[in-house]
Amino acid sequence: MRIIPAIDIIDGKCVRLTRGNYDSITVYDGSPLDVARRFEDHGFKFLHLVDLDGAREKHIVNHDILGKITSGTSLAVDFGGGIKSDVDIKIAFNSGASAVTIGSVAALNRGLFLTWLETYGENKIILGADSRERKIMTSGWTEKSDTDIVEYISDYYNMGVRYAACTDISKDGMMNGPSVDLYKEILSATEVNLIASGGVTTLDDVNILKEIGCEGIIIGKAIYEGRIKLTELSKLC
Repeated sequence: MRIIPAIDIIDGKCVRLTRGNYDSITVYDGSPLDVARRFEDHGFKFLHLVDLDGAREKHIVNHDILGKITSGTSLAVDFGGGIKSDVDIKIAFNSGASAVTIGSVAALNRGLFLTWLETYGENKIILGADSRERKIMTSGWTEKSDTDIVEYISDYYNMGVRYAACTDISKDGMMNGPSVDLYKEILSATEVNLIASGGVTTLDDVNILKEIGCEGIIIGKAIYEGRIKLTELSKLC
């Protein structure tokens, strides 16, 4: 199982939101590159980088920071936020992303998403499947669909998707544990490589998600708030 620290970017700074609310911004560090290097120094090999400005503006904004991290570290970076067009996805890969997480386009423009999946391959396109009350959310978690998340991931798996990053928005940044039952349901319905995100607060949470079969775990606020120590987490890498 992969342990994947997260960096979310607004105005060039490392931040976290609560439940995706842009009015609840906490700034943790002014330099995402320094944070990424800290993760690398502790032995982590992967990074989940989110352009929150891009998600809000509906096009990539912080690709320069992506480029600085991929050129300044050896981390394999999956990048998301604001990838809405062929131009955006080319910018992301040209800036060094090893994979991209695609949320809104997958929900709103299936044809384009499947074209990207065919063009770049199943290992480079991660389905971003974020939900609130089991319904898929898009546009930086501001728009709710009528699509059930388990059906959504299962359908896309049958069309060739092999990696899905799943966030229960109600858990995101709340520090009260992940949506274990939802992840179990997804894993029982499909053989997708599931990357769990949202609510991971303790090492016990990490171990539970490993036991149920998650391929990866994205951890953000618990690291920044000191609830999980990097020295402890790095032993699980």
